[in-house]
Amino acid sequence: MPYCEVGRYADGDKWEGVRLFYRRYGRGATKVLLIIGLAGTHDSWGPQIKGLTGSLEPADDEPPRPDEEAGAGAAGAAEAAPAEGGDAGGDGIEVCCFDNRGVGRSSVPPNKSYYSTAIMAKDALALMDHLGWKKAHVFGHSMGAMISCKLAAIAPHRLCSLALLNVTGGGFQCFPKVDGQMLSLAFRFLRAKTPEERALVDLETHYTKEYLEETVGSCTRRMILYQEYVKGISSTGMQSNCGFEGQVNACWTHNMSTKELETIRSAGFLISVIHGRYDIIAQLCHAKRLAERLLPAARMVELHGAHLVSHERPDEVNNALMDLIKATKSAVKPEEWSAQPENVSETGALISGRPITVTMRTDEGVIVMGFEHMRNIVKVMKPVRVAAIES
Repeated sequence: MPYCEVGRYADGDKWEGVRLFYRRYGRGATKVLLIIGLAGTHDSWGPQIKGLTGSLEPADDEPPRPDEEAGAGAAGAAEAAPAEGGDAGGDGIEVCCFDNRGVGRSSVPPNKSYYSTAIMAKDALALMDHLGWKKAHVFGHSMGAMISCKLAAIAPHRLCSLALLNVTGGGFQCFPKVDGQMLSLAFRFLRAKTPEERALVDLETHYTKEYLEETVGSCTRRMILYQEYVKGISSTGMQSNCGFEGQVNACWTHNMSTKELETIRSAGFLISVIHGRYDIIAQLCHAKRLAERLLPAARMVELHGAHLVSHERPDEVNNALMDLIKATKSAVKPEEWSAQPENVSETGALISGRPITVTMRTDEGVIVMGFEHMRNIVKVMKPVRVAAIES
């Protein structure tokens, strides 16, 4: 199995680091690093892996082609070259996705102080070094988008482009919109003791009601996804308490300074901020505000979907990602990228690069009270321990 070791050996040859499990898909000089969010594993990127490479078959064990080795060594030049044949590269796309520390097959550090978006961004950089990638398009979802922001601020010269899916600025911005639906979901989440109960809550958190009620064959999409979720939770179990609390800590402590955002904004690469307008976990207003602060490099893409918009609207998300790759290869300037006229696609995607005015409520007392209340809720929202089903 492919692992990347991050850290060092201490005195006495005791390992003081983590091992990151990763998978590679596709082949080509165009490199894409996918960073998943809280409690997610590498395979959560399935629709994007399929859309970008055309296959869900891992390429970890395939030897690189001679032309690919040459292409990887000239990644920067390859990214600046125009696309051939009308596709995003003509020479193919190689994708790498991985399990963040604290989840899946990667190591689970025991203390939450070992978890922050800066630390996890350095994990991603170490993985790029391990793969021999000088540069890559970096796409992140939710917490993974926060990590991607830190990566872009720490090493902007390593990015070809940046895509932030369902992102927030961390801290109090992780506090969801409080209404009857959210309170009901939180209550049911706390009471969920079986894979079936947990799956019901997850579906309502990840997707819009409209999407879940769509008819697929003789049943609804909700029924199909429910069976898949129950099977997945039952077979893999839940994230450990330690890993969950560590990743939650990374989200709560995440913050992008004005200097860091300026570093990203002025780095020269293109940025797409992609968000589901009905996301009840990461509120749309926070993504719009971030996109505004990253102008002129950022383009806002608003889709008809919820928090897992990458699954609910995979074709639209994949098209947005491919547009970003193509624009990078065509050397589109940031000003031209963000100056695209506002457009509503046939599928309901709102694309805008123009400045967005976002009114933020600044009642600090309410924000602080909400933040502390949510922190207390999250502390008790620990993963359900589910035993694997024996075959």
